[in-house]
Amino acid sequence: MTKLRCIVLALMLTFIFAYAASAEDACVACHQKISPGQVKDWQVSKHSKEDVTCSTCHGEKHTTAEDAKLATMPDESVCGECHEQQFEQFSKGKHNHGWTSLNAMPVTHVEPDELMEGGRGCGGCHNMGIKSEAQKKEQREKGYRYQTNSCDECHTRHSFSKKEALNPRACQQCHMGYDHPQWEMWSSSKHGTRYLTQEVGDLPEGAAAPKCQDCHMPDGNHENRTAWGFLGVRLPLPEDAQWAADQVTILKALGVLNPETGEPTARLDAVKAVDLARLTEEAWSTEREKMIKTCSKCHSGTYAREQLSMGDKIMQKADRLMADAIQIVANLYKDGIIKKPADYAFAYPDFLYFMRTGGSNIEHMSHIDQVLFEMYMKHRMRTYQAFFHVNPDYAYWYGWAMMTKDLGEIKELAQTMRATHQK
Repeated sequence: MTKLRCIVLALMLTFIFAYAASAEDACVACHQKISPGQVKDWQVSKHSKEDVTCSTCHGEKHTTAEDAKLATMPDESVCGECHEQQFEQFSKGKHNHGWTSLNAMPVTHVEPDELMEGGRGCGGCHNMGIKSEAQKKEQREKGYRYQTNSCDECHTRHSFSKKEALNPRACQQCHMGYDHPQWEMWSSSKHGTRYLTQEVGDLPEGAAAPKCQDCHMPDGNHENRTAWGFLGVRLPLPEDAQWAADQVTILKALGVLNPETGEPTARLDAVKAVDLARLTEEAWSTEREKMIKTCSKCHSGTYAREQLSMGDKIMQKADRLMADAIQIVANLYKDGIIKKPADYAFAYPDFLYFMRTGGSNIEHMSHIDQVLFEMYMKHRMRTYQAFFHVNPDYAYWYGWAMMTKDLGEIKELAQTMRATHQK
């Protein structure tokens, strides 16, 4: 009887494995016709060698062309079933807040869905972040069911290559362009040129040539953030009285502080929720010390501190220009020369409405507001980010020089607006 049971069990297992293999063969046979690139990527991936098959990630409900929507679109938790450490690190890091921060921006909700949730604008990069079931359901209802995972932003599907994610070009697709040209700054800095030179064999293999991941994700740690954060603001305020006042002015233009009372607004809670800024001295110092440790792999600790401190100092000077410009525009609001848009909380510049490139209220953003926003989001960013990425040209010509040009234009525009204003 025992022998018979063993034979039956063996036959059952053989049937199950044969059925599973047949099902996977069916997936491959069909998708080689309709999406051959996906099949090819999976075939060359490590997953295919480890028997991580279609149903492992996509479930077993989808079997025909008619029931394609039954295929599970795996999220980060599915990846986390095997890659637990990376999932836990990611869930605590900056990249996990991409989607939440996008949706916290008021401008997101007046822009075309195709650019946001469709992934051809801000949503193309800000798709990063673990979504709630309600958010995923909303995306499915809008037809954007493929924007459900963050891991494949760096380890693109279906090859999911670790080697690809370690290449700085994996960072380039998001960290480039208008308000965060880190790729351009790094690739034309000494760090980047050494890496690219080494890549073609013109620098010895063992020579130091740091890439993005070496500094921001050391040892493959997916919990990444920076001391100053994306917005370049922090709490507590700096000890220098003028710099503290300038940072307050910037926080008002970000809508984090009430321009009339100086008290925190509900946006501060949003900033906290998405970890956009370091809000304690300990949090800021922790990230700074992490970077000092990373820099010290190649440089002396003293040199690293001096260089990062220089970045802090140029930010202080950039904030002086920025606050001056904000105050000029704020006074135009105060004097009724610029009319407050209906959806602005205060009669004050609001950086989180951006250029208002879409939606019904595009006419509400004045030209001087647009110049001011560009000064903050484009040129101030480049001024201080270029210092931290060791790029002289970006720090001066694309950053500081453009900020001084913006301030001059804002002063001239304000003068003209006051002269021509009809009381």
